[in-house]
Amino acid sequence: MDAFNQDATEPNDTEGDIDFYTSFMRATKAPVRGAITPEVQAGAALFHGIGCDVCHTSTLQTAPAGTSLNGGTFIVPPALGGKTIHPFSDFLLHDVGTGDGIVQSGGQETRNKLRTAPLWGLRTRGRLLHDGSASDLTTAIRRHDGEAGLARSRFRRLERHDVLSLLAFLNSL
Repeated sequence: MDAFNQDATEPNDTEGDIDFYTSFMRATKAPVRGAITPEVQAGAALFHGIGCDVCHTSTLQTAPAGTSLNGGTFIVPPALGGKTIHPFSDFLLHDVGTGDGIVQSGGQETRNKLRTAPLWGLRTRGRLLHDGSASDLTTAIRRHDGEAGLARSRFRRLERHDVLSLLAFLNSL
C-alpha cells in the first residue's frame, strides 16, 4: 500500500520515529549565546524595558525530576529536572495578531493564539514568526499586535541607536 492509499486507521509511525525524534530533541542543547558586548547588554535592558519579556521570559525553571507529565506518559528525568533554562519564552498561548485560525488546545478561543516561540538560537534562523513570513527581526517585531501591541508601539518609538542595540541583543541569542 503506497503513502497515498494508506488506511487512516493504521498509525503512520510504525517504526517509533516520533519517540526517537522526541528523545533526540530532549537531548539536544540550546545553542550557545553569542558575545555579550556592552551594546548587547543595552539591548537586553531595552528588551525588558519595552515589555518583550512579558511573553519572551528570559529564565524558567524546569519541572522537578520525577514529575509526571502528559498523564504519566513522560516522567521528568534527573538530567532535565529542576534546571534553570533561558529560552526567552513562557511557552504559553498569546494572541499577537499573527494567528492562523487553527484551534490550539483550549477550545475555540485559542484559534488565533500561538505558543510563544523561544528566542534561544534566534540568530541561527533565516525565517521568523510561526509561519516563516518574516525574513528579518524588524519585520517580525512590527508584525506583533494584540497582546504584544504595547511592546510593538514602544519598539516603534525607539531611537535608531536603541533599535540597533535591541537587534544586537536579539542576534546574540
